Amino acid sequence: MKEVLTSPRADRRILPDVPDPEHIRTTPDRRGMKEMEEKAEQDPDLISKLRLLSLRYEADFEVRIATKGQRKKRMMKGQAVDISSTGILIRLDDSRPRISPGESVQIRFHIPPGTMPEGFESAVKTDAVTIRLFTLEVEGHVEQMAAFEFEKPLTVYFQKKRWGYSVYTASALLFVSVLFIMLLRAESIIYFKYNLLLYLYSLIAAAFLLTRYFFGALYRDVPVNPDYTPGVSIIIPCFNEEEWIHRTVLSCMNQDYPVDKLEVIVVDDRSTDRSVERIQKTIDLVHREADRYRTKERLRLHVLPENGGKRVALVEGVKMAKHELVVFVDSDSFLDPQAIKNLVQPFQDPQMGGVAGRTDVENKYTNSVTKLQTVRYYIAFRIMKAAESWFDSVTCLSGPLSCYRKELIIQHSEAWLNQKFLGQPATFGDDRSMTNYILKTHRTGYQDRAICSTIVPSDMGVFLKQQMRWKRSWLRESLRAGGFIWRKEPFMALFFYIGLIVPIAAPVIVLYNLVYVPAVHHIFPTTFLMGLLMMAMLMSLAHLLFRKSRLWVFGLVFCVFYELVLLWQMPVAWVTFWKSTWGTRETPQDIEARNRKKARKQRKKHKHRDRKIDLPF
Repeated sequence: MKEVLTSPRADRRILPDVPDPEHIRTTPDRRGMKEMEEKAEQDPDLISKLRLLSLRYEADFEVRIATKGQRKKRMMKGQAVDISSTGILIRLDDSRPRISPGESVQIRFHIPPGTMPEGFESAVKTDAVTIRLFTLEVEGHVEQMAAFEFEKPLTVYFQKKRWGYSVYTASALLFVSVLFIMLLRAESIIYFKYNLLLYLYSLIAAAFLLTRYFFGALYRDVPVNPDYTPGVSIIIPCFNEEEWIHRTVLSCMNQDYPVDKLEVIVVDDRSTDRSVERIQKTIDLVHREADRYRTKERLRLHVLPENGGKRVALVEGVKMAKHELVVFVDSDSFLDPQAIKNLVQPFQDPQMGGVAGRTDVENKYTNSVTKLQTVRYYIAFRIMKAAESWFDSVTCLSGPLSCYRKELIIQHSEAWLNQKFLGQPATFGDDRSMTNYILKTHRTGYQDRAICSTIVPSDMGVFLKQQMRWKRSWLRESLRAGGFIWRKEPFMALFFYIGLIVPIAAPVIVLYNLVYVPAVHHIFPTTFLMGLLMMAMLMSLAHLLFRKSRLWVFGLVFCVFYELVLLWQMPVAWVTFWKSTWGTRETPQDIEARNRKKARKQRKKHKHRDRKIDLPF
């Protein structure tokens, strides 16, 4: 299946956001970034806003153009070639355009999902000015091109047309949803005496969820201190990732961070595809076109002598790292140019041991499976991790983007590499596992402006295998964390244990309410279903509030899908959480498990054949 990705127009410079050590270019942006640097210190979001205005995205949709200020309007059609928040480039259908530079026009078009960042997918009817007309020869055919500048940036246009309404609507409905949940839980108190365990669970689950959203709303990033730029080594473990590794490496190198304080180390875990060849070509390209950024001493590849697994690759990279902070980036994840600058800020606290960035879904518009994950990912980071960060106790520094003190990784590397659970090697859940080692003695945090995007499964079978793996590692590592988390902030510890009990007990509660009560007592579970609906509304409306995206409705769909499908993976995880196979990649454990399965089939086949031979005739 072909993934649907947003495609920014390639810059002529391979590393456009890297600070120029020779000061040939003093700003990474063509649209006034330099003039706004002082204001950026007062408004941390300003750099991101300006970058959003300047980025051009490849486009292919129909555009209608109408002239203004004349009795008889002239209508033209064209096809968008690229678009930004400030303007659009159009390939005109008419080879002799009836407009001239400087002329005002009205433009109508609909931005398809995936063309621009989430939230821009909508119809547009706006005034614009013709900037220039030119011809372009494509495969021997001359095409007429026209560039237009919008009267108002699309960010301003949508703020007035749609985004503003989204914020007001989502805020009001969130308030109503919270009130409704509290009323439902008041009912639980009234009926408490009739079923102690059931209504106690309802009260605890509601309190747990509402407090997550409350503390998530209170969360704020550690602001960027321009004088704090510690040395950072980015480690990219790679195994059979030839499709995405090129983009991952470039995004890690293209950081708005001092050149002498950032290095990138790619560690290949004996890939069986063309990953190594792809990595080397990328490195050669960077060295050739961006040599003045000292890339030869900042970007390197190391190939392991044999396949050892992701943890071995990461530890090997850490041993090679020369800086005090190490950042782990998955080989199918892509960093925002401001990611490292934001990610390191909490380490100004000497007790901070690890920090997670926010992970968005890159291929969100591929199909319904990826759209479901888009809402889930955002809430998991912006609400759940943000709430934990309020207490400096993030329980999972996620694999796509996380930063640690190098000394702590070295200190725990032996235990991490040799970790076993019930006699089986712990091959997955490496991020939760390392987080537990760090959290035991240090604080862990989250930075929402440290953004990366990742490729998520678009195939339902692969997605379900991933979810099963995550549930097993969550259960295993939560049991480990339960042995020391009580030493942390009391409120955080209390809700950690509640957060452990609620998902484990959920299948039993759902069966009781949706099967036992209707079958035995002949009562339709209206209250329970309304409670589920309100919980789903919290997720969806929070996504609408922060992202202003039409994908918010998939939060509701995800909650239904979770209750019908994903929830029932939990009982399976209870009895199989010691398994060490990934199910989605060829680890040594997966190969061993497949060989055992094949051997069992062979034994059954031989046994069946021998039985047929022994049959009397």
